[in-house]
Amino acid sequence: MSWLILAIVSYVILAVVNLMDKFLVDNVLPSSKAYAFLVGFMSVLIIIIAPWFLNWPGSHLLLVNLLTGALFPLALLFLYSSLHRGDASKILVLIGGIVPVFSIIFSIIFLQEKFSSNQWLGFVFLLIGTFVMALLPEHHNYWKEHVGIFKRKSFQGPTLLLAILASLFFAAFFVGTKYAYTGQTFWSAFIWIRIGSALMALAFLLPKHWRHEIIRSLTHHSGRSSKSNKWLVLGNQILSSGGFILQNYAVFLGSVAVVSALQGVQYAVLLTLGIVITLFFPKILKEDVSKKIIIQKIAAIICIAVGLYYITI
Repeated sequence: MSWLILAIVSYVILAVVNLMDKFLVDNVLPSSKAYAFLVGFMSVLIIIIAPWFLNWPGSHLLLVNLLTGALFPLALLFLYSSLHRGDASKILVLIGGIVPVFSIIFSIIFLQEKFSSNQWLGFVFLLIGTFVMALLPEHHNYWKEHVGIFKRKSFQGPTLLLAILASLFFAAFFVGTKYAYTGQTFWSAFIWIRIGSALMALAFLLPKHWRHEIIRSLTHHSGRSSKSNKWLVLGNQILSSGGFILQNYAVFLGSVAVVSALQGVQYAVLLTLGIVITLFFPKILKEDVSKKIIIQKIAAIICIAVGLYYITI
């Protein structure tokens, strides 16, 4: 299976994870710091396979691994903070559009990656398709109305800054992982990077007010939330881990800039699901399927499909 297919499958999985993240941040663990801590700290579970795969990478690559891993919980913190403040659809699409831009810039500067004219054209179409989705009207939008979990909030300056910071840190993380993978086996580098994420998550406990907020959120909400919510958190993290591993393996095998640009695929999947469910299961989901909206959604999906075509030829 090629790395391109792995990347596409990973984004299909991560699309579901993003939807569940929004629900969990709003309803189960409303503290952005607590949720980022939980997700980051759970990275340490990967250490159970360390005896079979972990190798000493040398002091230089060890530092690269740990610093790269540390970027991930920070990116999550900015992401969840922006989801708290703003409209999920605009935030996720904005981040999905900006991460590839930063990734391309970083990969050219730090990895000396070069792209063909077809790949550049593919990048342009993928980004256009992503931002066309951002222009979808709010009324009966799948992102906002899905099972009633999206609140209508304005997209103000602080929210925009947090989204841009999340994009910057996600891009730096992905380019850092590609650099780390070039000198190590996949699983050894992956484990070291996840250890770095867990250490940064633990660092969230150092500031006193952060520590109190995290502990209060975890203990308070775990005590009153239903068992289904607890299993939902666990299930979402398992699903997220699967998508994350596939995404990282795609980065290991291929171009980090191309993998980042493919993030538009997950939005195309969600738009398609929204239309299909509305047409065949309107009692579950009712989206705006007016002629104008359908044309706009189809245009976005076509742009992403054309982008995928040019990147792969």
